[in-house]
Amino acid sequence: MVLTGQHLIFKNNSVINKETFRAVNPATNSLLECAFAEGDADDVAVAADLAEKNFDIFRQTSGLKRSELLNFIADELINSKDSIIQRANLETGLPLPRLEGELGRTVNQLRMFSHLITTDGYKLTRIDQALLDRQPLPKPDLRLTQIPVGPVAIFGASNFPLAFSVAGGDTASALAAGCPVIVKGHPAHPGTSELVGRVIQLAAQKAGLPGGIFSLIQGSGHGVGSALVQHPAIKAVAFTGSQVGGRALFDAAAARPDPIPVFAEMGSVNPIFILPDALQKNKQTLALKYAESLTLGVGQFCTNPGLLLAVKGNTLDDFLRMVDSSLCRTEPLPMLHIGIKKNFNTALEKIKSVQGVRSVEMNDSPPVASCFVLPTLLIISADDFLHSPSVSEEVFGPSSLVVQCESPEQMLILAESLHGQLSATVHATNDEKDFCRQLFTILEKKAGRLILNDFPTGVEVCDAMHHGGPYPATTDSRFSSVGTTAIRRFLRPVCYQNFDQNLLPFELQDS
Repeated sequence: MVLTGQHLIFKNNSVINKETFRAVNPATNSLLECAFAEGDADDVAVAADLAEKNFDIFRQTSGLKRSELLNFIADELINSKDSIIQRANLETGLPLPRLEGELGRTVNQLRMFSHLITTDGYKLTRIDQALLDRQPLPKPDLRLTQIPVGPVAIFGASNFPLAFSVAGGDTASALAAGCPVIVKGHPAHPGTSELVGRVIQLAAQKAGLPGGIFSLIQGSGHGVGSALVQHPAIKAVAFTGSQVGGRALFDAAAARPDPIPVFAEMGSVNPIFILPDALQKNKQTLALKYAESLTLGVGQFCTNPGLLLAVKGNTLDDFLRMVDSSLCRTEPLPMLHIGIKKNFNTALEKIKSVQGVRSVEMNDSPPVASCFVLPTLLIISADDFLHSPSVSEEVFGPSSLVVQCESPEQMLILAESLHGQLSATVHATNDEKDFCRQLFTILEKKAGRLILNDFPTGVEVCDAMHHGGPYPATTDSRFSSVGTTAIRRFLRPVCYQNFDQNLLPFELQDS
Protein backbone atom coordinates (compact mmCIF):
# COMPACT_ATOMS: atom_id res chain seq x y z
CA MET A 1 0.00 0.00 0.00
CA VAL A 2 1.18 3.50 -0.89
CA LEU A 3 0.66 6.33 1.58
CA THR A 4 -1.45 9.23 0.33
CA GLY A 5 -1.83 11.47 3.40
CA GLN A 6 -5.60 11.44 2.90
CA HIS A 7 -8.32 11.12 5.48
CA LEU A 8 -10.18 7.84 5.04
CA ILE A 9 -13.83 8.81 4.76
CA PHE A 10 -16.03 6.59 2.59
CA LYS A 11 -16.37 7.98 -0.96
CA ASN A 12 -14.44 11.04 0.17
CA ASN A 13 -10.82 9.92 0.56
CA SER A 14 -9.32 13.27 -0.34
CA VAL A 15 -7.30 16.08 1.17
CA ILE A 16 -9.98 18.59 2.07
CA ASN A 17 -7.77 20.92 4.08
CA LYS A 18 -4.63 22.27 2.40
CA GLU A 19 -2.70 22.38 5.68
CA THR A 20 -0.48 19.36 6.30
CA PHE A 21 1.88 17.86 8.84
CA ARG A 22 4.55 15.16 8.72
CA ALA A 23 5.74 12.40 11.01
CA VAL A 24 9.21 12.51 12.57
CA ASN A 25 11.51 9.54 13.11
CA PRO A 26 12.31 9.77 16.87
CA ALA A 27 15.58 7.86 16.45
CA THR A 28 17.01 10.23 13.83
CA ASN A 29 14.86 13.36 14.29
CA SER A 30 14.28 13.39 10.52
CA LEU A 31 11.02 14.13 8.72
CA LEU A 32 9.41 11.10 7.09
CA GLU A 33 7.95 10.92 3.63
CA CYS A 34 4.35 11.90 2.90
CA ALA A 35 2.52 14.97 4.13
CA PHE A 36 -0.74 14.26 5.93
CA ALA A 37 -3.85 16.39 5.74
CA GLU A 38 -4.86 18.40 8.82
CA GLY A 39 -8.41 17.45 9.65
CA ASP A 40 -11.05 19.98 10.67
CA ALA A 41 -14.69 20.22 11.74
CA ASP A 42 -15.88 19.84 8.14
CA ASP A 43 -14.13 16.47 7.85
CA VAL A 44 -15.64 15.39 11.15
CA ALA A 45 -19.11 16.41 10.00
CA VAL A 46 -18.85 14.35 6.81
CA ALA A 47 -17.61 11.26 8.67
CA ALA A 48 -20.11 11.63 11.54
CA ASP A 49 -23.06 12.09 9.19
CA LEU A 50 -22.03 8.95 7.30
CA ALA A 51 -21.70 7.01 10.55
CA GLU A 52 -25.13 8.15 11.72
CA LYS A 53 -26.68 7.31 8.33
CA ASN A 54 -25.25 3.77 8.43
CA PHE A 55 -25.81 3.10 12.13
CA ASP A 56 -29.21 1.37 11.83
CA ILE A 57 -27.96 -0.82 8.99
CA PHE A 58 -24.86 -1.84 10.94
CA ARG A 59 -26.48 -2.38 14.33
CA GLN A 60 -29.11 -4.66 12.80
CA THR A 61 -26.52 -6.93 11.18
CA SER A 62 -26.13 -10.31 12.83
CA GLY A 63 -23.32 -11.05 15.25
CA LEU A 64 -22.04 -13.53 12.67
CA LYS A 65 -21.75 -10.78 10.04
CA ARG A 66 -19.83 -8.49 12.39
CA SER A 67 -17.70 -11.46 13.43
CA GLU A 68 -16.85 -11.94 9.77
CA LEU A 69 -15.82 -8.28 9.53
CA LEU A 70 -13.45 -8.58 12.50
CA ASN A 71 -11.88 -11.73 11.07
CA PHE A 72 -11.40 -10.01 7.71
CA ILE A 73 -9.61 -7.12 9.46
CA ALA A 74 -7.36 -9.60 11.28
CA ASP A 75 -6.60 -11.44 8.03
CA GLU A 76 -5.76 -8.23 6.16
CA LEU A 77 -3.49 -7.05 8.99
CA ILE A 78 -1.51 -10.25 8.63
CA ASN A 79 -1.39 -9.83 4.85
CA SER A 80 -0.08 -6.26 5.24
CA LYS A 81 2.14 -7.06 8.22
CA ASP A 82 5.51 -6.13 6.70
CA SER A 83 4.56 -2.68 5.42
CA ILE A 84 2.69 -1.79 8.62
CA ILE A 85 5.50 -2.85 10.94
CA GLN A 86 8.20 -1.16 8.87
CA ARG A 87 6.32 2.14 8.88
CA ALA A 88 5.54 1.85 12.61
CA ASN A 89 9.23 1.28 13.31
CA LEU A 90 10.14 4.49 11.44
CA GLU A 91 7.46 6.55 13.17
CA THR A 92 7.89 5.28 16.77
CA GLY A 93 11.45 3.98 17.11
CA LEU A 94 9.99 0.83 18.68
CA PRO A 95 12.02 -2.28 17.80
CA LEU A 96 10.69 -4.66 15.17
CA PRO A 97 10.20 -7.63 17.58
CA ARG A 98 8.08 -5.43 19.87
CA LEU A 99 5.96 -4.28 16.92
CA GLU A 100 5.57 -7.82 15.63
CA GLY A 101 4.30 -8.85 19.05
CA GLU A 102 1.96 -5.89 19.17
CA LEU A 103 0.52 -6.68 15.76
CA GLY A 104 -0.05 -10.24 16.96
CA ARG A 105 -1.89 -8.89 19.99
CA THR A 106 -4.00 -6.66 17.74
CA VAL A 107 -4.97 -9.62 15.58
CA ASN A 108 -5.77 -11.73 18.64
CA GLN A 109 -8.00 -8.97 20.08
CA LEU A 110 -9.98 -8.85 16.84
CA ARG A 111 -10.40 -12.62 16.81
CA MET A 112 -11.36 -12.63 20.50
CA PHE A 113 -14.25 -10.21 19.89
CA SER A 114 -15.12 -12.06 16.69
CA HIS A 115 -15.61 -15.22 18.75
CA LEU A 116 -17.49 -13.38 21.52
CA ILE A 117 -20.29 -12.16 19.26
CA THR A 118 -20.98 -15.45 17.48
CA THR A 119 -23.57 -16.07 20.21
CA ASP A 120 -25.83 -13.59 22.00
CA GLY A 121 -24.40 -14.25 25.48
CA TYR A 122 -22.61 -10.90 25.51
CA LYS A 123 -26.02 -9.16 25.46
CA LEU A 124 -26.78 -10.38 29.02
CA THR A 125 -30.42 -11.08 28.18
CA ARG A 126 -32.99 -11.42 30.97
CA ILE A 127 -36.54 -12.75 30.61
CA ASP A 128 -39.28 -12.36 33.25
CA GLN A 129 -42.45 -13.92 31.94
CA ALA A 130 -45.89 -12.50 32.74
CA LEU A 131 -47.86 -13.63 35.78
CA LEU A 132 -51.36 -12.58 34.84
CA ASP A 133 -52.96 -14.15 37.95
CA ARG A 134 -50.63 -12.43 40.41
CA GLN A 135 -52.38 -10.47 43.18
CA PRO A 136 -52.97 -7.65 43.85
CA LEU A 137 -51.68 -6.74 40.36
CA PRO A 138 -50.65 -8.88 37.40
CA LYS A 139 -46.98 -8.95 36.44
CA PRO A 140 -46.18 -7.86 32.87
CA ASP A 141 -43.90 -9.77 30.52
CA LEU A 142 -40.47 -8.09 30.69
CA ARG A 143 -37.43 -8.89 28.56
CA LEU A 144 -34.02 -7.18 28.65
CA THR A 145 -31.23 -7.06 26.09
CA GLN A 146 -28.38 -4.76 25.07
CA ILE A 147 -28.16 -2.62 21.93
CA PRO A 148 -25.24 -0.53 20.54
CA VAL A 149 -25.08 3.09 21.70
CA GLY A 150 -24.34 4.66 18.30
CA PRO A 151 -21.31 6.05 16.46
CA VAL A 152 -18.15 6.08 18.60
CA ALA A 153 -15.12 8.42 18.46
CA ILE A 154 -11.82 6.68 19.18
CA PHE A 155 -8.49 8.38 19.81
CA GLY A 156 -5.35 6.50 18.78
CA ALA A 157 -2.74 6.17 21.53
CA SER A 158 0.88 7.22 21.12
CA ASN A 159 2.49 4.30 22.98
CA PHE A 160 0.67 1.45 21.20
CA PRO A 161 0.53 2.35 17.48
CA LEU A 162 -1.31 -0.90 16.74
CA ALA A 163 -2.98 -2.45 19.80
CA PHE A 164 -4.50 0.82 21.09
CA SER A 165 -4.86 2.64 17.83
CA VAL A 166 -6.79 2.45 14.55
CA ALA A 167 -7.62 -1.28 14.70
CA GLY A 168 -6.93 -1.67 18.42
CA GLY A 169 -9.08 -2.93 21.25
CA ASP A 170 -11.38 0.11 21.30
CA THR A 171 -12.18 -0.22 17.59
CA ALA A 172 -12.57 -3.99 17.84
CA SER A 173 -14.99 -3.80 20.77
CA ALA A 174 -17.01 -0.94 19.25
CA LEU A 175 -17.39 -2.68 15.88
CA ALA A 176 -18.24 -5.93 17.66
CA ALA A 177 -21.02 -4.11 19.52
CA GLY A 178 -22.42 -2.75 16.25
CA CYS A 179 -21.19 0.83 16.56
CA PRO A 180 -19.72 2.74 13.60
CA VAL A 181 -16.27 4.08 14.42
CA ILE A 182 -14.47 7.33 13.66
CA VAL A 183 -10.80 7.22 14.63
CA LYS A 184 -8.69 10.30 15.30
CA GLY A 185 -5.23 9.08 14.26
CA HIS A 186 -2.34 9.92 16.56
CA PRO A 187 -0.10 12.54 14.90
CA ALA A 188 3.07 10.69 15.93
CA HIS A 189 2.31 7.76 13.63
CA PRO A 190 -0.04 8.93 10.85
CA GLY A 191 1.46 6.62 8.23
CA THR A 192 0.86 3.56 10.37
CA SER A 193 -2.67 4.83 11.01
CA GLU A 194 -3.40 5.22 7.30
CA LEU A 195 -2.08 1.77 6.43
CA VAL A 196 -4.20 0.13 9.12
CA GLY A 197 -7.20 2.29 8.22
CA ARG A 198 -7.03 1.07 4.63
CA VAL A 199 -7.04 -2.50 5.94
CA ILE A 200 -10.33 -1.82 7.76
CA GLN A 201 -11.86 -0.19 4.69
CA LEU A 202 -10.93 -3.23 2.60
CA ALA A 203 -12.33 -5.62 5.22
CA ALA A 204 -15.65 -3.74 5.36
CA GLN A 205 -15.86 -3.97 1.58
CA LYS A 206 -15.14 -7.73 1.65
CA ALA A 207 -17.83 -8.20 4.33
CA GLY A 208 -20.38 -6.34 2.21
CA LEU A 209 -20.92 -3.70 4.89
CA PRO A 210 -21.45 0.04 4.29
CA GLY A 211 -18.21 2.02 4.11
CA GLY A 212 -19.54 4.68 6.48
CA ILE A 213 -19.10 2.38 9.48
CA PHE A 214 -15.42 3.38 9.63
CA SER A 215 -13.54 6.63 9.07
CA LEU A 216 -10.03 7.84 9.89
CA ILE A 217 -9.29 11.54 10.31
CA GLN A 218 -5.73 12.77 10.79
CA GLY A 219 -4.58 15.92 12.58
CA SER A 220 -1.68 17.26 14.63
CA GLY A 221 -3.75 19.63 16.79
CA HIS A 222 -6.79 19.48 19.04
CA GLY A 223 -9.37 20.67 16.51
CA VAL A 224 -10.42 17.26 15.21
CA GLY A 225 -10.78 15.82 18.71
CA SER A 226 -12.85 18.73 19.92
CA ALA A 227 -15.13 18.56 16.90
CA LEU A 228 -15.59 14.81 17.29
CA VAL A 229 -16.60 15.00 20.94
CA GLN A 230 -19.05 17.82 20.26
CA HIS A 231 -20.72 16.38 17.15
CA PRO A 232 -24.29 15.30 18.02
CA ALA A 233 -23.99 12.01 16.09
CA ILE A 234 -21.20 10.77 18.38
CA LYS A 235 -22.60 8.81 21.34
CA ALA A 236 -19.43 7.65 23.16
CA VAL A 237 -15.68 8.34 23.23
CA ALA A 238 -12.71 6.04 23.91
CA PHE A 239 -9.33 7.58 24.75
CA THR A 240 -5.93 6.41 25.98
CA GLY A 241 -3.44 9.11 26.94
CA SER A 242 -2.66 11.82 29.46
CA GLN A 243 -4.84 12.97 32.33
CA VAL A 244 -4.93 16.48 30.84
CA GLY A 245 -6.14 15.19 27.47
CA GLY A 246 -8.64 12.74 28.90
CA ARG A 247 -10.12 15.26 31.31
CA ALA A 248 -10.49 17.85 28.54
CA LEU A 249 -12.48 15.37 26.45
CA PHE A 250 -14.53 14.34 29.48
CA ASP A 251 -15.42 17.95 30.30
CA ALA A 252 -16.30 18.74 26.68
CA ALA A 253 -18.55 15.69 26.47
CA ALA A 254 -20.26 16.58 29.75
CA ALA A 255 -20.92 20.14 28.52
CA ARG A 256 -22.87 18.96 25.46
CA PRO A 257 -26.65 19.54 25.39
CA ASP A 258 -26.79 15.72 25.43
CA PRO A 259 -23.81 14.57 27.56
CA ILE A 260 -22.11 11.38 26.42
CA PRO A 261 -19.73 8.98 28.19
CA VAL A 262 -15.97 9.30 27.75
CA PHE A 263 -14.05 6.14 28.57
CA ALA A 264 -10.60 7.61 29.14
CA GLU A 265 -7.58 5.70 30.39
CA MET A 266 -5.21 8.26 31.89
CA GLY A 267 -2.62 8.51 34.66
CA SER A 268 -1.39 5.72 36.93
CA VAL A 269 1.80 5.13 38.94
CA ASN A 270 0.97 1.45 39.60
CA PRO A 271 2.44 1.21 43.12
CA ILE A 272 4.50 -1.80 44.14
CA PHE A 273 4.67 -2.70 47.85
CA ILE A 274 7.53 -5.02 48.83
CA LEU A 275 7.11 -6.43 52.33
CA PRO A 276 10.26 -6.96 54.46
CA ASP A 277 10.47 -10.76 54.37
CA ALA A 278 9.91 -10.85 50.61
CA LEU A 279 12.61 -8.23 50.11
CA GLN A 280 15.05 -10.09 52.36
CA LYS A 281 14.58 -13.44 50.64
CA ASN A 282 14.22 -12.32 47.01
CA LYS A 283 16.04 -8.98 46.71
CA GLN A 284 18.26 -9.95 43.79
CA THR A 285 15.44 -11.38 41.67
CA LEU A 286 13.13 -8.52 42.60
CA ALA A 287 15.76 -5.92 41.72
CA LEU A 288 16.32 -7.43 38.28
CA LYS A 289 12.62 -7.79 37.46
CA TYR A 290 11.79 -4.34 38.80
CA ALA A 291 14.49 -2.76 36.60
CA GLU A 292 13.19 -4.72 33.59
CA SER A 293 9.61 -3.63 34.24
CA LEU A 294 10.68 -0.01 34.75
CA THR A 295 12.54 0.18 31.43
CA LEU A 296 10.24 -1.99 29.29
CA GLY A 297 9.22 -0.04 26.21
CA VAL A 298 11.35 2.90 27.46
CA GLY A 299 8.90 3.15 30.36
CA GLN A 300 6.08 4.19 28.03
CA PHE A 301 3.47 1.76 29.35
CA CYS A 302 0.40 2.87 31.27
CA THR A 303 1.30 0.06 33.70
CA ASN A 304 4.86 1.25 34.27
CA PRO A 305 5.82 0.79 37.96
CA GLY A 306 6.29 4.46 38.86
CA LEU A 307 6.17 4.00 42.64
CA LEU A 308 7.82 1.46 44.92
CA LEU A 309 7.29 1.30 48.70
CA ALA A 310 9.47 -0.67 51.09
CA VAL A 311 10.78 -0.49 54.66
CA LYS A 312 14.10 1.35 54.95
CA GLY A 313 17.23 -0.42 56.12
CA ASN A 314 20.27 -2.29 54.88
CA THR A 315 18.18 -4.74 52.85
CA LEU A 316 16.50 -1.93 50.94
CA ASP A 317 19.89 -0.25 50.42
CA ASP A 318 21.27 -3.46 48.93
CA PHE A 319 18.19 -3.80 46.72
CA LEU A 320 18.57 -0.25 45.40
CA ARG A 321 22.24 -0.82 44.60
CA MET A 322 21.25 -3.88 42.56
CA VAL A 323 18.56 -1.92 40.73
CA ASP A 324 21.01 0.91 40.12
CA SER A 325 23.57 -1.51 38.72
CA SER A 326 21.02 -2.95 36.33
CA LEU A 327 19.79 0.46 35.18
CA CYS A 328 23.34 1.69 34.58
CA ARG A 329 23.74 -1.03 31.96
CA THR A 330 20.74 0.32 30.04
CA GLU A 331 21.55 1.98 26.73
CA PRO A 332 19.84 5.28 25.82
CA LEU A 333 16.68 4.57 23.82
CA PRO A 334 14.31 6.90 21.96
CA MET A 335 10.93 7.85 23.35
CA LEU A 336 8.03 7.87 20.92
CA HIS A 337 8.32 11.54 19.99
CA ILE A 338 9.96 14.73 21.18
CA GLY A 339 6.82 15.95 22.93
CA ILE A 340 6.81 12.91 25.21
CA LYS A 341 10.49 13.43 26.04
CA LYS A 342 9.88 17.10 26.92
CA ASN A 343 6.95 16.15 29.15
CA PHE A 344 9.07 13.43 30.76
CA ASN A 345 11.88 15.84 31.57
CA THR A 346 9.48 18.50 32.85
CA ALA A 347 7.71 16.03 35.14
CA LEU A 348 11.03 14.72 36.45
CA GLU A 349 12.29 18.20 37.26
CA LYS A 350 9.04 18.96 39.07
CA ILE A 351 9.45 15.92 41.30
CA LYS A 352 13.17 16.53 41.87
CA SER A 353 12.34 20.03 43.14
CA VAL A 354 10.19 18.61 45.96
CA GLN A 355 11.81 18.70 49.40
CA GLY A 356 13.30 15.35 50.36
CA VAL A 357 13.52 13.89 46.84
CA ARG A 358 16.97 12.77 45.76
CA SER A 359 18.38 10.64 42.97
CA VAL A 360 19.69 7.17 43.59
CA GLU A 361 23.36 7.33 42.63
CA MET A 362 23.96 6.18 39.08
CA ASN A 363 27.01 6.22 36.82
CA ASP A 364 27.58 9.60 35.21
CA SER A 365 26.21 9.64 31.69
CA PRO A 366 26.49 12.33 29.03
CA PRO A 367 23.29 14.13 27.99
CA VAL A 368 21.38 12.24 25.31
CA ALA A 369 20.17 13.91 22.13
CA SER A 370 16.88 14.00 20.26
CA CYS A 371 14.24 11.71 21.76
CA PHE A 372 16.71 9.44 23.59
CA VAL A 373 16.53 9.07 27.38
CA LEU A 374 18.08 7.11 30.23
CA PRO A 375 16.16 5.65 33.20
CA THR A 376 15.90 7.63 36.44
CA LEU A 377 15.44 6.31 39.97
CA LEU A 378 14.45 8.72 42.75
CA ILE A 379 14.01 8.23 46.48
CA ILE A 380 12.00 9.96 49.23
CA SER A 381 11.05 9.30 52.84
CA ALA A 382 7.49 8.29 53.69
CA ASP A 383 6.94 11.44 55.75
CA ASP A 384 8.07 13.72 52.91
CA PHE A 385 5.92 11.74 50.50
CA LEU A 386 2.82 12.25 52.63
CA HIS A 387 3.47 15.99 52.83
CA SER A 388 3.97 16.36 49.05
CA PRO A 389 1.01 14.84 47.17
CA SER A 390 2.37 16.00 43.79
CA VAL A 391 5.13 13.36 43.87
CA SER A 392 2.50 10.65 43.46
CA GLU A 393 1.55 11.91 39.98
CA GLU A 394 2.46 9.86 36.92
CA VAL A 395 5.74 10.50 35.11
CA PHE A 396 5.29 8.90 31.70
CA GLY A 397 8.64 7.34 30.94
CA PRO A 398 11.45 5.21 32.46
CA SER A 399 11.46 6.56 36.00
CA SER A 400 10.29 5.45 39.41
CA LEU A 401 10.11 6.91 42.90
CA VAL A 402 11.12 4.74 45.86
CA VAL A 403 9.42 5.57 49.17
CA GLN A 404 11.32 4.58 52.31
CA CYS A 405 8.83 3.58 55.02
CA GLU A 406 9.57 3.39 58.75
CA SER A 407 7.55 0.19 59.18
CA PRO A 408 5.10 -2.09 57.38
CA GLU A 409 2.30 -0.34 59.25
CA GLN A 410 3.28 2.95 57.63
CA MET A 411 2.71 1.28 54.26
CA LEU A 412 -0.98 1.06 55.15
CA ILE A 413 -1.08 4.83 55.72
CA LEU A 414 0.61 5.47 52.38
CA ALA A 415 -1.72 3.07 50.60
CA GLU A 416 -4.71 5.02 51.96
CA SER A 417 -3.21 8.26 50.60
CA LEU A 418 -2.98 7.06 46.99
CA HIS A 419 -5.25 8.14 44.15
CA GLY A 420 -6.93 5.68 41.79
CA GLN A 421 -4.65 3.31 39.88
CA LEU A 422 -4.80 0.84 37.02
CA SER A 423 -2.88 -1.69 39.11
CA ALA A 424 -1.39 -2.23 42.56
CA THR A 425 1.17 -4.90 43.41
CA VAL A 426 2.28 -6.57 46.66
CA HIS A 427 5.30 -8.83 47.07
CA ALA A 428 5.01 -10.99 50.18
CA THR A 429 5.99 -14.38 51.56
CA ASN A 430 3.57 -16.87 53.10
CA ASP A 431 4.53 -15.60 56.56
CA GLU A 432 3.34 -12.11 55.53
CA LYS A 433 -0.08 -13.11 54.17
CA ASP A 434 -2.04 -11.75 57.15
CA PHE A 435 -0.52 -8.28 56.68
CA CYS A 436 -0.88 -8.71 52.94
CA ARG A 437 -4.64 -9.11 53.43
CA GLN A 438 -4.81 -5.79 55.30
CA LEU A 439 -2.92 -4.09 52.48
CA PHE A 440 -5.11 -5.55 49.73
CA THR A 441 -8.24 -4.51 51.64
CA ILE A 442 -7.08 -0.92 51.11
CA LEU A 443 -5.70 -1.41 47.61
CA GLU A 444 -8.84 -2.99 46.19
CA LYS A 445 -10.51 0.39 46.74
CA LYS A 446 -7.69 2.08 44.82
CA ALA A 447 -6.99 -0.11 41.78
CA GLY A 448 -8.67 -2.11 39.04
CA ARG A 449 -6.09 -4.94 38.98
CA LEU A 450 -4.38 -6.36 42.06
CA ILE A 451 -1.14 -8.32 41.61
CA LEU A 452 0.63 -10.65 44.01
CA ASN A 453 4.34 -11.47 43.55
CA ASP A 454 4.52 -10.30 39.94
CA PHE A 455 4.92 -7.01 38.04
CA PRO A 456 2.26 -4.84 36.39
CA THR A 457 3.73 -4.43 32.90
CA GLY A 458 2.17 -6.86 30.48
CA VAL A 459 -1.63 -6.82 30.30
CA GLU A 460 -3.10 -10.18 29.31
CA VAL A 461 -5.94 -9.89 26.78
CA CYS A 462 -8.61 -12.31 28.04
CA ASP A 463 -12.09 -12.62 29.55
CA ALA A 464 -10.96 -12.05 33.14
CA MET A 465 -8.79 -8.96 32.56
CA HIS A 466 -9.85 -5.60 33.94
CA HIS A 467 -7.80 -2.68 32.64
CA GLY A 468 -9.27 0.30 34.42
CA GLY A 469 -9.45 1.86 37.86
CA PRO A 470 -10.74 4.74 39.96
CA TYR A 471 -10.04 8.30 38.81
CA PRO A 472 -7.53 9.51 37.66
CA ALA A 473 -6.61 6.10 36.25
CA THR A 474 -9.83 6.20 34.22
CA THR A 475 -12.97 8.28 34.03
CA ASP A 476 -15.17 5.27 34.84
CA SER A 477 -13.71 2.44 36.90
CA ARG A 478 -16.61 0.10 36.09
CA PHE A 479 -15.32 -0.51 32.58
CA SER A 480 -12.24 -2.12 31.06
CA SER A 481 -10.43 -1.17 27.86
CA VAL A 482 -8.86 -4.65 27.60
CA GLY A 483 -10.60 -8.02 27.50
CA THR A 484 -14.05 -9.08 26.37
CA THR A 485 -15.88 -6.94 28.95
CA ALA A 486 -14.65 -3.88 27.01
CA ILE A 487 -17.71 -4.31 24.79
CA ARG A 488 -19.88 -3.17 27.74
CA ARG A 489 -18.76 0.42 27.09
CA PHE A 490 -20.57 0.54 23.77
CA LEU A 491 -23.86 -1.17 24.67
CA ARG A 492 -26.90 0.07 26.56
CA PRO A 493 -29.83 -1.91 28.03
CA VAL A 494 -33.34 -1.83 26.59
CA CYS A 495 -36.33 -3.48 28.26
CA TYR A 496 -39.32 -4.70 26.20
CA GLN A 497 -42.67 -4.94 28.03
CA ASN A 498 -45.63 -7.03 26.83
CA PHE A 499 -44.25 -7.40 23.29
CA ASP A 500 -45.64 -9.84 20.75
CA GLN A 501 -43.10 -12.53 19.92
CA ASN A 502 -42.67 -11.42 16.32
CA LEU A 503 -41.79 -7.87 17.43
CA LEU A 504 -39.12 -8.91 19.93
CA PRO A 505 -35.40 -8.96 19.11
CA PHE A 506 -34.45 -12.49 18.10
CA GLU A 507 -32.51 -13.22 21.28
CA LEU A 508 -35.59 -12.43 23.43
CA GLN A 509 -38.05 -14.63 21.56
CA ASP A 510 -39.26 -17.82 23.25
CA SER A 511 -38.13 -19.86 20.27
